[in-house]
Amino acid sequence: MKVFTIGFTKTSAESFFSRLQKAGVNKVLDVRLNNVSQLAGFAKKDDLRYFLRAIGGIDYAHEPKLAPTQEMLDAYKKDGGDWSDYERRFLALMAERRIEETVPRSALEGACLLCSEDKPKHCHRRLVIEYLMQKWGNLEVQHL
Repeated sequence: MKVFTIGFTKTSAESFFSRLQKAGVNKVLDVRLNNVSQLAGFAKKDDLRYFLRAIGGIDYAHEPKLAPTQEMLDAYKKDGGDWSDYERRFLALMAERRIEETVPRSALEGACLLCSEDKPKHCHRRLVIEYLMQKWGNLEVQHL
């Protein structure tokens, strides 16, 4: 199964939507806790849903089960927390939520996990994919 990830900061709307179309993404799975972010005007949930459909015929869904808690996010982002601590806590949260059982594989087929971080290295979307690869196996991942 092929899965994609993408971030929307430090990019233009043109580059963002072009990368999704070129990759053949059929659905954007928004894994942000707060999907009404003002970080990029085109990435607010209702606007994003419209743009994805109008520009690329791409579906949109929000999946908060794949997002960190507000407490985790604040400890890392606002309080300057350590990435390894955030990673450990988020992996434990996914295990506690049993996302491998509660999020259907079909929800990720041809989907692109969306978060704000421009690169996947320090983004929870990468952790979601790596966790699911361990649980499900055979995921082909492309970071756009």
